Amino acid sequence: MAASRQPAPRRRRPSASTLQALQAGAGALGTAAVRRIEASHEWFRALPPDERSWIGLIAQAGVAAFVGWLADPDPEQPLTADIFATAPRELAAAITLSQTLELVRSVVDVIEEQAGDLARPGDEQILRESVLRYSREIAFGAAEVYARAAEARGAWDARLEALVVDAVLRGEADDSMQSRATALGWGSVADVTVVAGRTPPTGAAGAVEAIRRDAAREGVEALAAVQRRRLVIVLGGTREPLAVVARLAEHFGPGPVVVGPTVPHLFAAGRSARAALNGLTAAPAWPGAPRPVSSDELLPERVLVGDEHARRQLVARIVTPLAASPELAETAAAYLDAGGIEAAARRVFVHANTVRYRLARIAELTGYEVTTTRDGYAVRLALALGRLGRAEPAAWRSGLAARAAEDPRL
Repeated sequence: MAASRQPAPRRRRPSASTLQALQAGAGALGTAAVRRIEASHEWFRALPPDERSWIGLIAQAGVAAFVGWLADPDPEQPLTADIFATAPRELAAAITLSQTLELVRSVVDVIEEQAGDLARPGDEQILRESVLRYSREIAFGAAEVYARAAEARGAWDARLEALVVDAVLRGEADDSMQSRATALGWGSVADVTVVAGRTPPTGAAGAVEAIRRDAAREGVEALAAVQRRRLVIVLGGTREPLAVVARLAEHFGPGPVVVGPTVPHLFAAGRSARAALNGLTAAPAWPGAPRPVSSDELLPERVLVGDEHARRQLVARIVTPLAASPELAETAAAYLDAGGIEAAARRVFVHANTVRYRLARIAELTGYEVTTTRDGYAVRLALALGRLGRAEPAAWRSGLAARAAEDPRL
């Protein structure tokens, strides 16, 4: 619980003649304060005319509020931040809290400098004390205004962030997503990667904040959202996504963390999201998968869960390059079935060195080492998919003919 502020000591009020002088000179004090602000702060002169006008109104309201507070018969009447209500909410985004405090200081300096002329004899010290107390309270009020604005902006940004991540997962790169992404500063972010894992048991909100903080340390942008038991991160500016995600993986819950392919920009991130989510579904089929694991490394498992894109990708990587050299595909199948180079050589009726050469050629063309357990599994599955693909048209025609015999409408 935050510590409550101690009640301020009772303030002394100046004489009625001093109050009358302050009320009569309030307009001149406000004008002098605006001139001081303009002369002292270069950033103020660089603002657009409408924003300078709003700040001038704040200065005038500040002086008027001080005079009204000083003349209030209730010495315990608290100050409020109502003077900031004269300006639009957007002004909090145009000037910083430190700049607002500089404005308060300039107004206070003007009142202090003219206190000697405005205060009647004996009231000078009372007036200076009142100015100091007033400036302190207004500073607290300004900080409260900025805190509320930051809280509202943070809540709005979190909502926008969740909507953008949801649009990425749905593959809806429409105008609404573009405007929301631009509002979040993602309009021109390149090299985008989607990461999927399980929600941590310790609390999703804390994990999301920690991910944003650590991603900033890595020099990358991050959008994050929790969808039930699933935690999804969209990373931007990721030249080495696996290395970055390895340092963020501790914020996910137990289980696999799958990294989708890197795409050029956010509006193409649906492809990365689809691969990451399908990889997350398929990852339990590979218990020894690293954490994090690339979605490309999970192509065989993704095929097993019905990922059509993974099927096409695996065939394109392995079967298509071997299509021009049937002997390579034959040698790969023989090696996988026989379990060794010598046995494969006997099956295809070539020398063992020829088998070795062909296996090296397969690795060069496809990037898969048939002699390793993991790559051999992928090659075996790809060859099976290739055979099914060649058989699909005939099987489809025979199936259609059988149904036509049963149903004359076909």
